[in-house]
Amino acid sequence: MRAMILAAGRGERMRPLTDHTPKPLLQVGGKALIEHHIEALAQAGIRRLVINHAHLGQQIEQALGDGARWGVAIVYSPEPPGALETGGGIFSALSLLGSEPFIVVNADIWTDYAYGQLPRQPTGLAHLVLVDNPPQNPEGDFVLRGDTVTGAGQPRLTFSGVGVYRPELFSDCQSGRFPLAPLLRKAMALGQVTGEHYRGLWFDIGTPKRLADVDRMLSAATAR
Repeated sequence: MRAMILAAGRGERMRPLTDHTPKPLLQVGGKALIEHHIEALAQAGIRRLVINHAHLGQQIEQALGDGARWGVAIVYSPEPPGALETGGGIFSALSLLGSEPFIVVNADIWTDYAYGQLPRQPTGLAHLVLVDNPPQNPEGDFVLRGDTVTGAGQPRLTFSGVGVYRPELFSDCQSGRFPLAPLLRKAMALGQVTGEHYRGLWFDIGTPKRLADVDRMLSAATAR
């Protein structure tokens, strides 16, 4: 199984930190955000990773190299200035991800979710990890009924940025910039999206304050 780490975002809300450093390379707990994901994916047995990038992308390639230090093989999917959004970025990298289901992880989150729990063969087109709604997203995104994810109803949960997708989810797409959410909602309407509710640690690191909060938490845990 392969995985893709989405690392092409500009990180506007993280400025000025991201003016000279791409958001995935910002440090928490003594290492870059993206390194936490690489280590966790390697621990789950994922050995082939794709990383997309746009803003200051060469810094990401220089920092991570070919992935050998983590026991993985990294290939890169460069995007044009402004990036391609989540859907367009994944679609652009499909040739690198192969014909089997693959994991996708947002680089700008931190979680202790064990990626080895993800289904390698989801029953539908996608499997999403949902979490409790954080303060910055109180209305949530999707509804989990049993193991099926739908776009309507209550109570709603927040999409964590961790999922497994079949390439067929993108079968009607064309190259360019487009979001992922409409594809997921279309698949949900067909009953083709499963999910799970993860109640462990998860943080969307979208502001300097949240970055600092997670850094303090991890640093304190390391010091104990």
